[in-house]
Amino acid sequence: MGFHETRFPANLSFGSVGGPERRTDIVTLTNGFEERNTPWAHARRRYDAGVGMRSLDDIATLIAFFEARRGQLYGFRWKDWSDFKSGRATEEVDFRDQVIGIGDGAQRVFQLTKTYQSGGQSYQRPISKPVAGTVRVGIADAEQQEAVDYTVNTATGEITFMQAPGQDDPVTAGFEFDVPVRFDTDSIQTSVASFQAGDMPNVPVVEVRL
Repeated sequence: MGFHETRFPANLSFGSVGGPERRTDIVTLTNGFEERNTPWAHARRRYDAGVGMRSLDDIATLIAFFEARRGQLYGFRWKDWSDFKSGRATEEVDFRDQVIGIGDGAQRVFQLTKTYQSGGQSYQRPISKPVAGTVRVGIADAEQQEAVDYTVNTATGEITFMQAPGQDDPVTAGFEFDVPVRFDTDSIQTSVASFQAGDMPNVPVVEVRL
């Protein structure tokens, strides 16, 4: 699948509408009870990029970005302003934000993940597009040094250690991240008159599986 490691202008995604989408199959039985199941292990996020357009210059930037991606052909990075950090949005990234694995003395490669917890239940989301320069990693509560102790693949979200973490040592990480998306339309329709009247273009964006 074609993917450009380019972020949609963050100032234009600010104020956009969107979030996670789940798919659930529900069958109502004759006795009134339900059976519920989902074919999706992970949520899929959708956004409307048109909401962030505030000027004709913004529209020009959007069209240039759309054309460079060839519409729906190439994916790109998207900053979800409501969920782009490993910890709380108002706090600085800390290497202890997320537990991404437990060492066994042999495994050297670990996938970045973010865990969502509520009411005793949790969901672990794979993070494939960390933002370069924001990733911090620790082993057994000791922060490691990038390029000395480990490397980060910002295209896949994989952390590779120079030496495998020890047996039962928790591996932790903190980071900012983008969502891999593509445009969910083959056309962008707008006009100067409608834009000046406050009519924003509809530019749907959808998360892609990598």
